[in-house]
Amino acid sequence: MATGAVPASFMGLKSREHDLGFAKSMGFVRVSGLQRVKFRRTKVSVIRNSNPGSETVELQPASEGSPLLVPRQKYCESVNKTVRRKTRTVMVGNVAMGSEHPIRIQTMTTTDTKDVAATVEQVMKIADQGADIVRITVQGKKEADACFEIKNSLVQKNYNIPLVADIHFAPVVALRVAECFDKIRVNPGNFADRRAQFEKLEYTEDDYQKELEHIEQVFTPLVEKCKKYGRAMRIGTNHGSLSDRIMSYYGDSPRGMVESAFEFARICRKLDFHNFVFSMKASNPVVMVQAYRLLVAEMYVQGWDYPLHLGVTEAGEGEDGRMKSAIGIGTLLQDGLGDTIRVSLTEPPEEEIDPCRRLANLGMRAAALQQGVAPFEEKNRRYFDFQRRTGQLPVQKEGEEVDYRGVLHRDGSVFMSISLDQLKTPELLYKSLAAKLVVGMPFKDLATVDSVLLRELPPVDDVDARLALKRLVDISLGVITPLSEQLTKPLPNAMVLVTLKELATGAYKLLPEGTRLAVSVRGDEPYEELEILKSIDATMLLHDLPYTEDKIGRVQAARRLFEYLSDNALDFPVIHHIQFPKDIHRDDLVIGAGTNAGALLVDGLGDGILLEAPDQDFDFLRNTSFNLLQGCRMRNTKTEYVSCPSCGRTLFDLQEISAEIREKTSHLPGVSIAIMGCIVNGPGEMADADFGYVGGTPGKIDLYVGKTVVKRGIAMEHATDALIQLIKDHGRWVEPPAEE
Repeated sequence: MATGAVPASFMGLKSREHDLGFAKSMGFVRVSGLQRVKFRRTKVSVIRNSNPGSETVELQPASEGSPLLVPRQKYCESVNKTVRRKTRTVMVGNVAMGSEHPIRIQTMTTTDTKDVAATVEQVMKIADQGADIVRITVQGKKEADACFEIKNSLVQKNYNIPLVADIHFAPVVALRVAECFDKIRVNPGNFADRRAQFEKLEYTEDDYQKELEHIEQVFTPLVEKCKKYGRAMRIGTNHGSLSDRIMSYYGDSPRGMVESAFEFARICRKLDFHNFVFSMKASNPVVMVQAYRLLVAEMYVQGWDYPLHLGVTEAGEGEDGRMKSAIGIGTLLQDGLGDTIRVSLTEPPEEEIDPCRRLANLGMRAAALQQGVAPFEEKNRRYFDFQRRTGQLPVQKEGEEVDYRGVLHRDGSVFMSISLDQLKTPELLYKSLAAKLVVGMPFKDLATVDSVLLRELPPVDDVDARLALKRLVDISLGVITPLSEQLTKPLPNAMVLVTLKELATGAYKLLPEGTRLAVSVRGDEPYEELEILKSIDATMLLHDLPYTEDKIGRVQAARRLFEYLSDNALDFPVIHHIQFPKDIHRDDLVIGAGTNAGALLVDGLGDGILLEAPDQDFDFLRNTSFNLLQGCRMRNTKTEYVSCPSCGRTLFDLQEISAEIREKTSHLPGVSIAIMGCIVNGPGEMADADFGYVGGTPGKIDLYVGKTVVKRGIAMEHATDALIQLIKDHGRWVEPPAEE
């Protein structure tokens, strides 16, 4: 099995861990047991390998100038096609989990666990919807005692769905419930460590070792009990609830998430317990994807084959929650990673099952067909930290009559397809593009569509329709039309959509000199066909692979295209163009867009999105596009919410309060608000948020700025107004726009 390695020039490495070993080999220093090292005066983090072997793998910076060194070797089975990563089988009750089995679907109850009847009723409802596994929060002895009644009652009613105990801060409770539930979820950030105070701590080698010994002392009894009773375990790290010790050593980072889980996994392995899975959850899909990739890359180095539980925590509700989950979970499924999934929504738990199943089916289908493209060498994509490839935005050229600089947005562009019918009612069209209207004239706003695709131009003598288009062009909103249309019914200052074939035949040369071109490409063309891109001046590329393709993978084809562009120093902006079939379900559209385009945007590959679906509402498509960009941490056009899905710990009606807060604050782009049911999902879990609304005690709310509590014990009926005042006090409030 491979070990990590660093260039031999790193001869001055000093380790903070006593079992570091060096062996110079083939121009590299072999590193075993490495966590954090010093190179000259710079601290760098290195992928740890405590199972050295004969093969050496090169380490490289995760991105230019990054202090994180990562293995050059794989994080998935294949980057050019979807192949499920091979894992061992883990038994959760009577349900087998792993690469030889279907992707398992699960959710979590929201009832008070002490209310046995209500919890049993909800579990049955969830099971009837088709879930494979159900998780229940168990925060104390009373809840643990209730778990025995819950299990017995379900068995008597002929429900054998496996039950998982969700444990935070309570090793004694975990020991108790392991006697009746099928699986225990432990959070490495708070199982044995105290609650994070977000303090920077300094550790000597002895101090750090003593903390690890303490964890082993606390955790070992649970491992032994799980072995005795045949239980499964999930070592479930959350980005926001890392311990102060881990954050002091690794930072609040994906690397820290992985090492936090590995501390517990090493104890399991030492005790010869292997019936466990990993998870690396975060509310930020980009961080979540990076953490899982680091985890798997490390497991490949170690030779471990434990299954993965995937999830984006606190995803929220409605299309927002589904989109965030699709971006995070769908990205990993496209790479063959993931054996069980949960879509965390601020909705009743049974509502999570349908989108969960749609995602699982998408992943299993891609793996069954091994969707992808012919093998290609990938040298430029960064797997482990976000580094955006930014296409060259349009530059104004001498002699151009209109300003083309606004047809793409620097933070990510939204394109929409419009029809001739929409041109018949220009004001409605402008509103549907989210433009502001002043005396019937359109002006661009924060979330206005950047460009439109018009497949059929109006007749040359249709003065009104052409005037409507001119008004769009005049405000730097791009109008794109096919070559055949522009040649027969030319529209002044339109951009022209051409195919590679039309470029190769020279048909585009019939256009007036200086016409702006948008080139449609599939991404899987022979390289010889792509060569023509080197000799043309295109404003953008549209990556458009037919949705009906079975064997060709959209994500892999796009990666191949971006690799070609990078290798040839071509910096065209690339728009992800997805044409969905008629009658597609809304959730399938959201999940398909999040998975197929989001998987590229979270790697910094792409400059915008164009979604088409013949029978879908125009506003829905536009909102979905903006949600996708915001979910990928690109363009912020509305308030960001980090909203927990609720569980038995929740101290108020989360769905009702969430709706109330959203209604009053949804107009604050750039502001992030966390809405958390209890302190377990408090300052840590809302690591991404600017402001937090957190259940403190029954009927009382605590307010946070970042990770710091600033007001405690606010009566719930006044808490939303207090939150708004807090936002105002920090200069982040604007009054909602007046209705037109």
